[in-house]
Amino acid sequence: MLKYKIDIMDALKNIGFSSYRIRKDKLIGEQQLQKIRSGEIASKDTLNTLCMLLNCQPGDLLEYIPDKNETE
Repeated sequence: MLKYKIDIMDALKNIGFSSYRIRKDKLIGEQQLQKIRSGEIASKDTLNTLCMLLNCQPGDLLEYIPDKNETE
């Protein structure tokens, strides 16, 4: 299972990208923002945007944690 390593919304806010600004500038759609807030993995396009905004690699945002079923 993929999970976020960091609080994405907090990281964006720290560099000046509030939810309002993200929506106003049409950087990420509301549906994708809701996914991020709930911990669901966003689309590939949204991950690309996040990496651009946060100046990072996907591995800086995501980690793989095996499910119980996968480890048995």
